[in-house]
Amino acid sequence: MTGEERRDSIITNLRIAQKPLSASSLAKEFGVSRQVIVQDIALLRANGSEIYATNRGYLLMSKSSRPQRVFKVFHTEEQTREEMQCIVDLGGRIEDIFIFHRVYGVVRGDLHIASRKDVDDFMKLMAGSESRPLSDATSGYHYHTVSAEQESTLDLIFEELGNRGFLAGLQDYEPVNFWETK
Repeated sequence: MTGEERRDSIITNLRIAQKPLSASSLAKEFGVSRQVIVQDIALLRANGSEIYATNRGYLLMSKSSRPQRVFKVFHTEEQTREEMQCIVDLGGRIEDIFIFHRVYGVVRGDLHIASRKDVDDFMKLMAGSESRPLSDATSGYHYHTVSAEQESTLDLIFEELGNRGFLAGLQDYEPVNFWETK
């Protein structure tokens, strides 16, 4: 198999994967080293593939019409599990977490959490780490990009987050479009 054929196969595998694929698992599948896979991913990214690295492996971000919405939320660290489970139980996928810091600007981390198992895995990672949640930098205020199969699901998530007191209003100093390039 040539390098180009392997990279085409990597894209195919990422496209059909239901969860992130690690470089080690891809290396084993293709009979190459992990470093070769890392280099392949770099080449694919350089050629325009939207491949994201998470702590669980690589994900291909498809250009789908799946609706997304950004929610600004506030809660304590102890309420993290409840907030995440609320979103996934209603059919949402938590794509990321980000904060808007007055000094640092937007600071973002990919999550890709779509189930209670994903929530449990995330909570175990945080519990086993000395790292603090990103939202600690902004006293519990943060944002999630949430995707769902339908806009109506995002409406339900918005309503339930509000009912549980997790929604927070935007301040005057916060930008409306966090992803706009200058």
